[in-house]
Amino acid sequence: MSRARLLPALLLGLVLALSSVAYAQQAAAGTSTGDGLKGVGAGLAIGLAGIGAGVAVGRIGAVSVSVIAEKPEMFGRTLIYVALGEGIAIYGLLIAILLLPG
Repeated sequence: MSRARLLPALLLGLVLALSSVAYAQQAAAGTSTGDGLKGVGAGLAIGLAGIGAGVAVGRIGAVSVSVIAEKPEMFGRTLIYVALGEGIAIYGLLIAILLLPG
């Protein structure tokens, strides 16, 4: 198995192992499995949305800089595209807030 495939599998296993340990410590406090899964879901929503936004802003930003170097009047249009890429992270944060218990 290549390193590119092994790292995500190891990280997923680590997250699942640590979440079960955290649940075991709080199980006596009256929490349920659903509360723990909501926390894992909220973390995944923020993490994956952040990764997606980072990839989007990285690619769009690189292209935007090259476009602005050739045509400085395109700054406003490229700024809108970068903001749309950053919106992905905001949506992930919103989903996480909605998932967490009140």
